[in-house]
Amino acid sequence: MILRPATRAELPAVLALLADEDRVVDPASVRVTEAYERAFADIASDPRNELLVLVDEGPVLGCLQATYVPGLGRGGAERALIEAVRIRADLRGAGLGRRLMELAADRARGRGCALVQLTSNKERADAHRFYASLGYARSHEGFKLAL
Repeated sequence: MILRPATRAELPAVLALLADEDRVVDPASVRVTEAYERAFADIASDPRNELLVLVDEGPVLGCLQATYVPGLGRGGAERALIEAVRIRADLRGAGLGRRLMELAADRARGRGCALVQLTSNKERADAHRFYASLGYARSHEGFKLAL
């Protein structure tokens, strides 16, 4: 099982994972809009962003986006911000999410990141228990401003 940057051909599979958290969505049914194409191209061309997929000799099993943020805190080290974490609905509970997050942390460590942080919707109690089981600590309260 490997974690690697997504290819353009895998964009529908990633969008299918992001589309619905409770059921498997067929990637062939996903409409890849111009906005998705532009966002994918922007992520792929930015050395501080990665759209990563978990694969094992077949279709995409999971995904996440990692953004590497430079900062003056922690001695000037980068931090990895993890978002859009998904495992295919029919494969949950088999340890794939744990493997996905371990590989993402290894990747961040390999870049020299001093910290991995993530956000999760307040209503996703199962996800919060999962992140806590991996050693993630609740440390901040997040805020958003829609523009």
